[in-house]
Amino acid sequence: MVRVIAGLWRWRRNPLRRTTDLLEAWVALAAFLVIVLGGGFVGLTVGGAAHDALQRSVRAQTQQRHQVWATPGRSAPRPSAAADPEAAAGREMHRRVEARWTAPDGSEHSGPVAAPGAVRAGERFRIWTDARGQVVPRPMDASTARAHAVLAGLGAAALTGATAASARELVTRRLLNRRYRRWEREWERAGQDWGRAGAGS
Repeated sequence: MVRVIAGLWRWRRNPLRRTTDLLEAWVALAAFLVIVLGGGFVGLTVGGAAHDALQRSVRAQTQQRHQVWATPGRSAPRPSAAADPEAAAGREMHRRVEARWTAPDGSEHSGPVAAPGAVRAGERFRIWTDARGQVVPRPMDASTARAHAVLAGLGAAALTGATAASARELVTRRLLNRRYRRWEREWERAGQDWGRAGAGS
């Protein structure tokens, strides 16, 4: 951003100002406007669209997923802690147990499910299922959806700004290379008379 704003000084009237200097100033202004205005617009647009889509998903998941009571039977076999100590530690918080539950449509189901903590046989716990009783992840909540939408908007704004800055850098490099080539041609012409008596006098 600082480098973009720094190019604006080239608008000042100066007998040594070149055409490429003025072009760099216009490129800097365009990049600045894209970063500030374009990035903000893109961020708000993408964030708003993501928010609407995620909130629709939240509403759909809330309607389609239901909490039901599950009754555990026996715990599923545990893998050896020596083979995978991290996995074994994680299972202490969420162990898979054989359980039974009744779906919202009244059908009976059973199978392995993730149970919180050290649930004992006969202790009920809540699980999420669809209307037919299939186990599903818990629905996304509205605050999580908002956070994801904000991140999407910020990411889009940052990408827009980075693209504008990269485009400005590319154009500036090309202008600089053209300026160097022009200097080289002028030095070649001046070099033919360099050091000759009376040259340039």
